[in-house]
Amino acid sequence: MKAVLNVIKYALLLSVSGLLMWYALQGQDLSRIGQYVRGANYWWLLLTLALSALGYFSRAYRWKMQIDPTGHRPSYWDVYHAMMVGYLANLVLPRMGEVIRCSVLRRTSGVPVQVALGTVVTERVIDVLVLLGLLGTTLLLDFNTFWSFVTDKVLAGRYDALARNRTPLLVAVGIALLLLLGLGYAVFRNLERLRQNALFSKAVSFVKGVLAGAFSILKLENKGLFLFHTFFTWAIYYLMDYLAFFAFPETYDLGMRAGLAVLTFGALGMAAPVAGGIGPFHVMVQSVLLAYGISKEAGIAYALVVHGSQTLLVVLMGGISFAASMVKSGKGAKRQGLTEAALEAGPVR
Repeated sequence: MKAVLNVIKYALLLSVSGLLMWYALQGQDLSRIGQYVRGANYWWLLLTLALSALGYFSRAYRWKMQIDPTGHRPSYWDVYHAMMVGYLANLVLPRMGEVIRCSVLRRTSGVPVQVALGTVVTERVIDVLVLLGLLGTTLLLDFNTFWSFVTDKVLAGRYDALARNRTPLLVAVGIALLLLLGLGYAVFRNLERLRQNALFSKAVSFVKGVLAGAFSILKLENKGLFLFHTFFTWAIYYLMDYLAFFAFPETYDLGMRAGLAVLTFGALGMAAPVAGGIGPFHVMVQSVLLAYGISKEAGIAYALVVHGSQTLLVVLMGGISFAASMVKSGKGAKRQGLTEAALEAGPVR
């Protein structure tokens, strides 16, 4: 039954991606999009791929810095390979890559899954805070551009209709709050019974492990270096999107503020729970470029080429890391088997 539900869930997410891609391409001249894609200067894209690889190496080092204070000290390459396998998995299984990379790290370095997952949670919280800061900066720098785009082309009179019919929205919010309060009260009243439940105890133990990993950031040996890698990673993301402008004549003259907007809203699209951000990323980037006066065809061509090249890089680097992790975990299993066999044989007389 669980397998069927998973299939249905991923089928629905895939359908969402397909619908968004259809929306992004709807009513456009596909031959013109093809011309934009074929006419791109791919030397600029190769430069963005080299920068992207540096960003992955930096993220892996930052993740290792989070894991080390937990008492587990995996090698840098074990951490890097686990992370890249997780990114590869995200192309197929949305958001499951975070769990998979922790599982890979457990097999290759013995780091408990819940501890590694806690560090990933903290990593994501930090990224969300950075993204919120970028969003605020983007809106402040180009508020008039985005406000005009939203009011003239997105809402187009829908705001007034929503303002006149707020009752359904308020009722939905009220029901959601009541359900949350009811759930909290039920848990509080049955807390003692829950503590005696084996499954609940395992869940509590798992959460404690996650929290141990999450709060490892407070024990960082070099907080300055951690902040540097955080800044460096996002600076790389920005340069990737900005330099990709030069690959297309239509976006060549866009400024650095447009690059910041593409980074911000593109990252929001990639955060959507669909495989590899396919669909949401393209719609968000196309819409941002449209706000800066770029045609829909040129905007979707930019999104397709940038996203496609980055996906190919993840497939290449993730595939190499998957093979390396399989070899490492296989050697570890073999050593464990030999050790157990020696213990069973007893001392040599």
